[in-house]
Amino acid sequence: MVEKTITLEDISLIDFLGAENQNIKQLAAAFPSSKIISRGNEIKIQGQTPEITKIHEILSSLIEHYHKFGKITDKSVHKFLTADNDFEDDVVITSPDVIVYGSKGGVIKPKTPNQQKLVDMINKHDLVFALGPAGSGKTFISVAMAVRALKNKEVKKIIISRPVVEAGESLGFLPGDMKDKVDPYLRPIYDALEEMIPIEKLKYYYENKVIEIAPLAYMRGRTLSNAFVLLDEAQNTTPMQIKMFMTRMGPTSKVMINGDRTQIDLPRNQKSGLIEAINVLKDVQGIGFVEMTVDDVVRHRLVKSIVDAYTKHDERRAQEREREQSEGNDSHQDPPRRRQQYRRED
Repeated sequence: MVEKTITLEDISLIDFLGAENQNIKQLAAAFPSSKIISRGNEIKIQGQTPEITKIHEILSSLIEHYHKFGKITDKSVHKFLTADNDFEDDVVITSPDVIVYGSKGGVIKPKTPNQQKLVDMINKHDLVFALGPAGSGKTFISVAMAVRALKNKEVKKIIISRPVVEAGESLGFLPGDMKDKVDPYLRPIYDALEEMIPIEKLKYYYENKVIEIAPLAYMRGRTLSNAFVLLDEAQNTTPMQIKMFMTRMGPTSKVMINGDRTQIDLPRNQKSGLIEAINVLKDVQGIGFVEMTVDDVVRHRLVKSIVDAYTKHDERRAQEREREQSEGNDSHQDPPRRRQQYRRED
């Protein structure tokens, strides 16, 4: 039997332990094979090492919660107990077809050959670029792979970021503080996570920084270790931003960079960092590249048709611009030829 002692410092015992030690009794009831004894400002835990570790983790989370909110309630204890049990309920996923099981029991897996290629590339490389049109599954597959890595305890946290670029609207005119202003830009990430992780557990992850979702600017100066890190909408990064992001990689991190060349919202005179990074890094060994196409679009059937129509439209526009440029160059060469003809006639 192992014994561990936790000392409560700068803590009101009645606010932490509850009336008649109800909070500790609730915790003890969840672990009947261990003993949890409260004496003064010390809590002693006796039992086998695996349970002692779990109880210590829960108590540490409760102490952190107390310092943040000033009180521990029976609901607080229940929340952390439920979150801890959820950890144990996570099944280590080994199936080659299933990425992760959704929050409602559904199976999340690749639906197209390129999506499967993306899964294989993430498994093989520590840095992967995924390029392709809207709806091709870049973000969803990447988030699913991040959740899988967390559930399989391959990483300790998930960090997801997007550049905040104003696409026709000004952030300054949006109501609320900075979080309120940027959250709409990160909504697709929240939606994907909610499909894969139960809401209560997801709240626990957010509160304890197991999952972080933040604008790209917040990544500066950090070293991202033992984490699955995803940069979404990377076509809207500048060359300096994407270089900054990639150089945050820690020795035990896995990094995904997603983008769509056709949806660049940067000012016209600003070069996309994603396009530059692909050109600079295309021959670097150890980096994976996956190109998604309109055939990978798995949203409403009309989305594929819309993407296809716009792709053809952009190709026609590009051909027209090339033709106009070529005709313009020819017109600049005409005057000298005419002047030379006039000299002959003279």
